[in-house]
Amino acid sequence: MHPAAIAAPVALAFFDGFEERFIDGPDGPMFCRIGGDGPPLLLLHGYPQTSAMWHVVAADLARDYRVICMDLRGYGRSVKPPSAPDHAPHSKRAMASDVIAVMDALGYDRFLVGAHDRGARVAHRLAADHPDRVRALAILDIAPTREMYREGDSAFAHTYWHWYWLTLPHPFPETLIAADPAFFWLTKSIGLAKTPAPFVQQALDEYLTCFDDPVLIHCACEDYRAAASIDIAHDDADPSLLQMPLLTLWGKDGAIEKHFDSLALWRERAVNVQGWALPGGHFLAEECPELVIDAWREFFAAI
Repeated sequence: MHPAAIAAPVALAFFDGFEERFIDGPDGPMFCRIGGDGPPLLLLHGYPQTSAMWHVVAADLARDYRVICMDLRGYGRSVKPPSAPDHAPHSKRAMASDVIAVMDALGYDRFLVGAHDRGARVAHRLAADHPDRVRALAILDIAPTREMYREGDSAFAHTYWHWYWLTLPHPFPETLIAADPAFFWLTKSIGLAKTPAPFVQQALDEYLTCFDDPVLIHCACEDYRAAASIDIAHDDADPSLLQMPLLTLWGKDGAIEKHFDSLALWRERAVNVQGWALPGGHFLAEECPELVIDAWREFFAAI
């Protein structure tokens, strides 16, 4: 077992007071953790995680917001739709349609969004496709998909090798990952963190349990295949800029800081952008949750 898994601390609280619900989406049930009272705030996780990544952030924000933490389609306990040659069932547009279905079912016409990694790419497409629904968007450790592929060089490819490797045709990456899912998950994820044990035991158990599923592994690869193809086509077909406020935070010790100008790239996509680096690597909501909470609270309070 990876040293980070052995060292994972047990969280004293883990979604205490949150209810777990399955809500019908366009293609099947979407798993959600819901808690707190106040204006609705949707949180979307990244790869290769689940909504468990928000256990600290969600608990704090639930003091003032109705927090909805959703497993993306293809991940966690949410629906895992079959793939298609054009990867459309795993496009960010399809994932955004799940969000709309969930928030409609909960009765929320407009809402705030906080998102990390792949979830932030879903949030970008959500805000572009449904600008009347998203009040403001706070994202963690990404630059826009199209622009990252455009600007990425060999040094970035070496760091974010999975961006390219996971897009290889089925069943090559799926077969290799399925041979030892825990080894892949831990090696890949710990390599992007800058703290020795960034994940608490409860979350790590959920991550590894969910990832030990060939169907999820395939869906996750399809997510990346979609990002390198149909998602870019959707971006190219939609040159309009996001109008809602956007806050981008990234890890000072991570790949975004090293390889991209996040603010400049997001300003190619949105008119009202602010942001800065936080100390840490890729998994900011678990590496430095207090700093994320402080920044998001100030940002959302001003909306």
